[in-house]
Order: sequence, then structure tokens, then C-alpha cells
Amino acid sequence: MNFDYLPLSRANEAQGIVVVIDVLRAFTTAAYAFNKGVEKIIPVGTSHEAFGLRNKIPGSLIMGEEQGRKPIGFDFGNSPAEFIDQDLSQKTLIQRTSAGTQGLIRSNTKSELLAASFVVANATYEYISVLHPNRVSFIITGQSMGRDGDEDLACADYIAALIQNQNPDPERFTSRILTSSVGRSYLLGEIKYLSEKDIAMSCQVDLFDFVMVVKKEGDFLGMYPEAV
Repeated sequence: MNFDYLPLSRANEAQGIVVVIDVLRAFTTAAYAFNKGVEKIIPVGTSHEAFGLRNKIPGSLIMGEEQGRKPIGFDFGNSPAEFIDQDLSQKTLIQRTSAGTQGLIRSNTKSELLAASFVVANATYEYISVLHPNRVSFIITGQSMGRDGDEDLACADYIAALIQNQNPDPERFTSRILTSSVGRSYLLGEIKYLSEKDIAMSCQVDLFDFVMVVKKEGDFLGMYPEAV
């Protein structure tokens, strides 16, 4: 099996099974939302699209960020900690973020498309292993806006190691979250929108037993949790 590692800017070049990774925090947040009963997440590129969809889908809610912070009018930000005490059974969420959802939208939707983070890493590996693809393309969405994205690359490396039966030690990979450019900025107090709880929840490994599958649905994408 061949592995490609592509930055956000080259997401449209991805081939094979495409795994779009955003550890801090889009697809960690999405996984926690699914765990609270969300039925479907619609990833979009802009806040304008998000508000338009909410008006068209009764009962839907918007989550996400612009420049890291929750925009005025969004129901939730981009924080997994916001979903700890929620009951969102059968809800549809619309998600807009600066990296993760952009990676999904820019990827080749003719390919099998997955969203991933550490909390669903093992489920993602199991899903891929059943399909036995010739190629897996990892989109390292954190490699954008001057960041090194090593927290996302670490997650890709962990999934690849699982696929290659290397019996990897998860802590060797999650430790890279705080040594990534975003992690270092957080430790220096330069990123106020990241909380200690967000970091801790993003470092959890193999927490959920579902993979996040993304499908083309008309003009938009739909993300769903699929048990493995």
C-alpha cells in the first residue's frame, strides 16, 4: 500500500482513499458531536453558506470557526469541550472551519473520502484495511497559514503505522501535538481560543468506534459516523 501526504493546498491531487485530517480541532470536534447523537454533519467553505443552509434545514445548527474563534450567529464554536454536556440526537450540524472543512471540499470527491483525528484513528485504520486500497492519501490540513501541521501529520503517521502492523505507541504520536507550531504557540499563550480541555480531548486516541465517512450529496457533502 502506498501513502501520499499532501498539504491543504494540494488536496485536489489526492488519489485512492483520501483521509482529511484536522486534529486541532475540526475533526476532533466532529467526532465528539457524533458521539452526542448528531446524525449528519455538512461541511462547508464559508459562513455565508452555513447560514444559508441553516435557514433551509429545519432544526439544524452551525458549528465552527473563523480565525479560530466562533463567528457571531454560530451555535457552537470549534471546541470539542462544548459538546460534553450536549444531547444532539438526530440533529444535523453544519460545519465551517479554516482548515478541516476546506480539505474535504477541495478533495477529489470521486474517491473514498474520510475525515479523521486521533479519537477515531483506529476505526479509520480498520475501515481502510477492509478495503485494501493501493493508495491512501492523507491531507494534512494543518500545513496551511504558515503552520507546520505536525499534529495532523502525526495522526497520519499513526494511522499508517497501524495499517503496516507496526504496533505503534500512541503517545509517541500524540506528543507531537504540543511540539507542532500550533502546540508551541498554545504553550506560549499566543493562541487564546485553544483551551487546555481542547488539547486534552484532542490527545485522546481511539476513543470512538466509528469512522467518519464523507459523501457527495448534490451541491454539498454529508459526513456520517459509520461503525466498524
